[in-house]
Amino acid sequence: MPKVFAPGCALMLYKPYLADKLSAILNENLGSMDQLLTCCKHEPQVITKTEVINICPGCDKRYSNDYPNTTTISLWEILAGSDFFPFPDYNGKAMTILDACPTREKPAVHQAIRTLLGKMNISITEPEKTRTKGTCCGDSFYGLIPVEEVKKQMRKRTSEMPQEDVVVYCVSCVKSVYIGGKKPRYLIDLLFGEETTPGTFEPDQWHREIDEYIGLH
Repeated sequence: MPKVFAPGCALMLYKPYLADKLSAILNENLGSMDQLLTCCKHEPQVITKTEVINICPGCDKRYSNDYPNTTTISLWEILAGSDFFPFPDYNGKAMTILDACPTREKPAVHQAIRTLLGKMNISITEPEKTRTKGTCCGDSFYGLIPVEEVKKQMRKRTSEMPQEDVVVYCVSCVKSVYIGGKKPRYLIDLLFGEETTPGTFEPDQWHREIDEYIGLH
């Protein structure tokens, strides 16, 4: 089955050069594949059955369920089972993890991410609500309740994290954890030894930015 790599709109807005680095690594080790840059909210126009290697939890859900010619596997599952990625060593640093709500029914994704953290020598302290019982970072309330209430939900969820450093694998979760007052550690940044920066984080501004990008892709 042919493969494509879908870095997702949020990563392309955040650090597109890391998407290019990942694409090069996948091409070198798994064979030649294109990048799929059409947003997962739009029909991908895939003619034959294709496996989509995804990063974004929303992409994972949509390419699994919404389009007849796509199946999906997360980058995390690919890397967890690989022997080709040069994992950095974080020397046992303690972090906690906030699981992305679109993966709530994906225990294989949860386990793959924890395997990756182990490969990077990161010590994980699980929060009380985690994996299939994890709750939203607060961002999914956007558009349903006033923005200040959304930010209250973000602070509430972040306050449940038992370590200062919070591993996330969704860019919107980066914004939520930052608003919540702790240090987000985006998994792609961790893989490449980079610091996580919040960038645009106010909910109105972030959603406007992502919606404009989605509209163009």
